[in-house]
Amino acid sequence: MNLLEVRNLRVWDGRGGSVLVSDSSFQLKKGSCLAIIGESGSGKSLTCRAIMRLNGRGLLQSGEIRFKGVDLNELDEREMRSRRGKQLYMILQNGMRAFDPSSVIGVHLRETLARHYRWNKNETTEKLRQAMQSVRLQDPIGILNKYPHQLSGGMLQRVMIALALLLEPDVILADEPTTALDTVSKFEVVEQFIQLRERTGCSMIFVSHELGVVRKLADEVMVMRAGSVIESGTAAAIFSNARHDYTRYLTSSQRKLNDRFQELMGGAGIADR
Repeated sequence: MNLLEVRNLRVWDGRGGSVLVSDSSFQLKKGSCLAIIGESGSGKSLTCRAIMRLNGRGLLQSGEIRFKGVDLNELDEREMRSRRGKQLYMILQNGMRAFDPSSVIGVHLRETLARHYRWNKNETTEKLRQAMQSVRLQDPIGILNKYPHQLSGGMLQRVMIALALLLEPDVILADEPTTALDTVSKFEVVEQFIQLRERTGCSMIFVSHELGVVRKLADEVMVMRAGSVIESGTAAAIFSNARHDYTRYLTSSQRKLNDRFQELMGGAGIADR
């Protein structure tokens, strides 16, 4: 069963007319993870923001984005806002951009939860504490009273994952969530995404250029280049038997980087320690 169906999505600059995403079509199955890969500027992030209807005012879009049979492009802003968070949840690459820098973290989290639940203050605090502890955040109450700039990128990503655990959205769109993280934080955040899927049963669109992460998370992969979808299929097929030259270039480049890293570290046995 397809939870989300995108048909002939087109995104263009309303002032200059340049097309940024052209005639993109794909589906997201219930409970599955679709990874979107491609070089910078290929239209991956624009596609995710188009689904959420969060592209800037200067960008226009057309086509169908059917979520549970309803075309999101036909909803007014009030109806669309009611679906963001509880049904469609987006995790940004830069955690700082997800929070109001003038408010402590707790204000954002409590306001978001208040839109969807009728919990009192004590209930909200306790549920946040439990969710934040479950994603290995120490001193949750202290974190709730900190400003975004006082937390690391990895901590901000885990805060967003903790919020997702409470909202239990149908679809999570993760836009390059590991790019700005160090190796240890990256590993921990990927593990949290795996657990998030297991605990909530959500579907996921995972945007990344890090193919090692994609291999670990994705059931299906869609490859974009210059605003167009050039290939899609199961993760196994894309990584082992890609049809398009560009896809083969992406996957072979990643293998060469991995091989070089292992060589520098003294071999696969040492690099994996």
